[in-house]
Amino acid sequence: MAFSADELRVLRRALAIALHPMPLSDEDVQDCLRLAGSVDEAVGEAGRLRAFLLADLARYRAALPGSVTGYLELLQDALAAGYDPRPDDLAALRGKPLAAALLERCQILAERSVRARLAGRSAALVAPGPRSRLLALPGGRAADREPERPKAPAAPAPAPGRSPAPGPRPAPKPSEVFPPRRRPAPPPSEEERAAG
Repeated sequence: MAFSADELRVLRRALAIALHPMPLSDEDVQDCLRLAGSVDEAVGEAGRLRAFLLADLARYRAALPGSVTGYLELLQDALAAGYDPRPDDLAALRGKPLAAALLERCQILAERSVRARLAGRSAALVAPGPRSRLLALPGGRAADREPERPKAPAAPAPAPGRSPAPGPRPAPKPSEVFPPRRRPAPPPSEEERAAG
């Protein structure tokens, strides 16, 4: 996970505040909340990406032997992301000359995983569970006042039998955006070609 310079500034300030508690300005609290939201979003996106990668790997494994090269690339990516090879992966790699080095690497990783499980600890990299939402920091002014309510009332439902009031300009139709193509002119006749 990479942080921008602004996010690093906020993170450094939040860590300093955690070590030396002091009253916070509303801006500091909002910066910390935005950073927490960004980190939560990045963790969620990493989980979705990992799930997609593993589903893709299973699809390629099911399509073997026709998808060997794609499967090998996906398996290497999954291993780089902390995936523990399954027995299905080892079976799929056996007997394929292209996959000899990858099979050896997978056997080593699978052996480590089994030994770790037998020893009672998990070798797999497990993403942390979702954490609770950060509502307020100690010393912040946001804790002193009530949460803000949305100020805009909900739009009333249109009366039955009436169409809703016209809103902003409707989206154009494809035929309005992309005009119809002109038909090509018929080829010149033999007489016109001979004359011209």
